[in-house]
Amino acid sequence: MAMTLDEFTRSVDTRSLPRVLQIQSGIYFQGSVYEMFGSECCLSNGEILKIIGVSVSKLTAEIQPDGSNSVTVTLPLDYPGLFRIVADKRPYLTMGEIAESLRISSDRLGQPMFRCSCDLQLTDCTVKEGESFTLKCLKTENDEGSVDCEYVIQRDPKHRFTLKLSQQGEFYECEDDQFYTLKEIVEWKIPKGRKRTVNLAKPLPTIERCFCELPENYSGELILTPIYELQAVMKYRKDVVHIPSNLDVEVVDVTGQCDADSFVQLLSLSDISKKPSEEFPLVAEIIERPWQLQKELQFLLNCKQVIIHGAPQAKRILASEIRTDGQRRFLIPMSYRGRFKRRPRVFPTAYDLEVAKRDKEQLHVVATRAFESRYEGLSTVLVGDQFLVQRRETSEVIYGGTRKMVEALACEKIEGKNYVSVLIPMCLDGGFVEVIHDKKQYTISEICQQFHLPFNVKVAVRDLSMAEDGLAIVPGLHLEEEITDSYLVISTMDQSECWEVPVNRSCMTVQVLHRMPEPSQSPEARCAVEEIGEDCYYALRRYASATIVPPPRPPKKPKQPLEESVKQQPPKPLGPKPSRLLKSPHVYKSKPVTPVLPGSAKTSSPIPGNEMKMVPNLVTVPNPVIQQVNSSESCLEGTEDKDDDRHDYEYIDEDELENIRSKFQEQTIHNTVKGKPNAYDQSI
Repeated sequence: MAMTLDEFTRSVDTRSLPRVLQIQSGIYFQGSVYEMFGSECCLSNGEILKIIGVSVSKLTAEIQPDGSNSVTVTLPLDYPGLFRIVADKRPYLTMGEIAESLRISSDRLGQPMFRCSCDLQLTDCTVKEGESFTLKCLKTENDEGSVDCEYVIQRDPKHRFTLKLSQQGEFYECEDDQFYTLKEIVEWKIPKGRKRTVNLAKPLPTIERCFCELPENYSGELILTPIYELQAVMKYRKDVVHIPSNLDVEVVDVTGQCDADSFVQLLSLSDISKKPSEEFPLVAEIIERPWQLQKELQFLLNCKQVIIHGAPQAKRILASEIRTDGQRRFLIPMSYRGRFKRRPRVFPTAYDLEVAKRDKEQLHVVATRAFESRYEGLSTVLVGDQFLVQRRETSEVIYGGTRKMVEALACEKIEGKNYVSVLIPMCLDGGFVEVIHDKKQYTISEICQQFHLPFNVKVAVRDLSMAEDGLAIVPGLHLEEEITDSYLVISTMDQSECWEVPVNRSCMTVQVLHRMPEPSQSPEARCAVEEIGEDCYYALRRYASATIVPPPRPPKKPKQPLEESVKQQPPKPLGPKPSRLLKSPHVYKSKPVTPVLPGSAKTSSPIPGNEMKMVPNLVTVPNPVIQQVNSSESCLEGTEDKDDDRHDYEYIDEDELENIRSKFQEQTIHNTVKGKPNAYDQSI
């Protein structure tokens, strides 16, 4: 039965590909040649095509920029913004309808969440009305399809149940709080036969908006409609033909009457990576070359044939440039030969201190923000206080005349030459900067073995095996996660170039020619440092942290009893409000002097008019930092009392901590230029 190409595109199950089509009503233009996107293909009557793929070429988005008139704009698939999905308000009436519309798999992106508007009576349990569950995977038993499901609210043990595809009910899609790129939405989240509504969660920088039709500062909903294209192979051509689905031709599915193997067998890098190890090495001809390649892999643009030696799973370190805006992202291989020097880490909460603490090394930090404890028995933190982090403890404290057990962080507070044991509240919303006494240089593998990630470093010695080391010019790197990704080891025919090529970030099509005899010694594959985009970065972070258990949420900051707060409230002064910043004995406004770090025999003389003496392990906070904190506290003074969050959590301003760190660095550079070292210089 003949159908239009668009009807075939919307009805075909991609899992049944490849399919063989015959043109019933073709397009004729100057001798049966039709020009499409720079590729010529013949679409005459009776022509045979093998459809090897159906993909979305672009998206159209219906928006209402002024709140009334609808406007349709085009969004490219590589649009680097992040989107949040709006739950579909139209219900699915059977589980089979969900399975046909959405892609369900063991991948985290292929596990949608649903709820039912009525109770579902099953043989082993009852799914209550409104209870959310995740669709984990499809399976077939006794020629009957079903879906394995799991409750969203985790139970002990995890409770799973099975719903048959014939199960009826009104199934509604649940709200999704994750961020997705357009490519992920196209691949996983657009239901067949329905439109998908999204919100722009993270807009583009202005410099990138000039290439997009989406209005600047648009924050409304976008109704996405996919535009499909088909990848096809013709009888007498090796290259892949891209045919738009709205092409005005009629086709007939003749898969059962034709031999699909008579066509050229074209494979993507992902298809090659799934081959068993016994089939390598093999010789392949490059049919479609990637549009963009990093400098080290440019040899693929000039090669007609290559040798694929294997498909290893390789480790990479996901890293970001340390800066507040315009961060660059990198994937650093474990074979990187450069050496790193440590950089100070910033810890916004006491939980971060507890996570970063290791038994092999003493964690030494200095407070950059004050915190007043409301518990009797827990220490108040002042700006400039220094601590040696010990361990997490449960302590009995007194609050409002009542004894209670709370979580606290045991530390040693440095007071002159003495070390005083104190307990810091785990709900502390202050800020700390690490004091580094380690001047060693580490390789990337040594850092992963000896320290917890995330970790801050700077390249001290560049990788001399690289012509240009892009990491060497970066002022600081934040090493975030260790990930494992798929690669292909590809070399030229003479094996003069042999590199690991990323499977998921290289769009290339090849034709396997033959298998090579296994050599006595495999060539050594080189690895390149990859610079990746923001969309790829967020996708990798989502996959990398899939198995990581998140830290517990900090406890609520205690509220003072009403009667006690009224009694302790001082009368308001008539003049301007004084700053609430707590004064620390370690902070002074005189010119900073050079402290003596461990290992030095000298001690600093006291400053005239100031009785504080410089002692070992004391770090002086530069004056700009104190001014920054003073101004920040003054600004926050009027807002703290108006916080009506019902959970009463205090959220940290990351920009303020970045400003504090930049002040540290500016003071360090200023003193270095003038030949005045300080404690921060020596700690780095």
